[in-house]
Amino acid sequence: MKLTISRQDLARVLTNVGRVVEARTTIPILSSVLLTASADRLQVTGTDLDIVATDAAAATVEAQGAVCVDAKLLADIAKKAGGDVSLSLEGDKLTIKSGRSKFSLATLSPTDFPLFGEEKYDATFEIDLAALFGPVAFAISDESTRYYLNGIFFRGYDGKSVAVATDGHRLSRHITVETAPFEGVIVPRKTVGLLPKGSVNVSISQQKIRIQSGDFILVSKLIDGTFPDYERVIPKNNDKVIVFGSDDMRQAAGRVSVVSSERGRAVKLSFAEGAAVLSVNNPDSGNATDEIFVKYDGEPIDIGFNAAYLTELVGIFPAGDIQLALGDSGSPAVFTSEKADGLLCVLMPMRTL
Repeated sequence: MKLTISRQDLARVLTNVGRVVEARTTIPILSSVLLTASADRLQVTGTDLDIVATDAAAATVEAQGAVCVDAKLLADIAKKAGGDVSLSLEGDKLTIKSGRSKFSLATLSPTDFPLFGEEKYDATFEIDLAALFGPVAFAISDESTRYYLNGIFFRGYDGKSVAVATDGHRLSRHITVETAPFEGVIVPRKTVGLLPKGSVNVSISQQKIRIQSGDFILVSKLIDGTFPDYERVIPKNNDKVIVFGSDDMRQAAGRVSVVSSERGRAVKLSFAEGAAVLSVNNPDSGNATDEIFVKYDGEPIDIGFNAAYLTELVGIFPAGDIQLALGDSGSPAVFTSEKADGLLCVLMPMRTL
């Protein structure tokens, strides 16, 4: 194998693929990337056994071939190179030259690199997957015992794409209108974090998801589990409707939670006509209250929320008014906004002192 490639192109593809490669692994081949030179391009592939990422860039190829080399070392060299980079396989070493710099890296056999076999997909369509998943990713659970919540439930039906995530304390559902029909699947958290921005080509089976944007291809295993019936969690009859400014609520919640000694301490919201009082009571350090203007003309009602969850959830919505629908002090609350069509969030209440 022998080729020359621009420093920028090499650094770009190694960055894109390198995000899949695990920094700490006991299997040497998994800390490597597979370099494949063919015709007029260099293809770079990385994997953690659950995800395979591939990207490619134009290159001047003098000799075709393939080799595996340490992903981090090669990426660091590419980022600091002074100009175009030449790669040549000499025996069992990969020689890298750029300007007056020269490196010789150990290699592994490309035949040992683990790749997925061919997959038959049930549906293929174009969609901005990052935009669909973005408003729900914050609610993905990190609880290992309920592994089926460690990702986003993704489903296509009636011409709509539905993305849902929940950790049992909060739930977010986002619906858009671009898809092909397919049975619901659970896309893992790591895969969600690797999604390219903009419209991508998506292929779905019950075992894998394939995402392509230009030369970048991401193939990921899906979580094998049953996602809970999220529709049962969403209240349908919350009749106490309050409208507040997203920035007002987020900033006020952040201010009063300063006196909390625990990240999960509850903030109490007391709603009355035209106003909401936010309060935190910490027996160890003191109390705090704040007040914001709201649109509400119903009977006074109190409810408590995890201050961190409330702040994060409100921040998911665009700036402007958010509509909060309550049933009573002990029932889940529903958050929506006219500026975020298709987005609905549910937050479980929390006892306050």
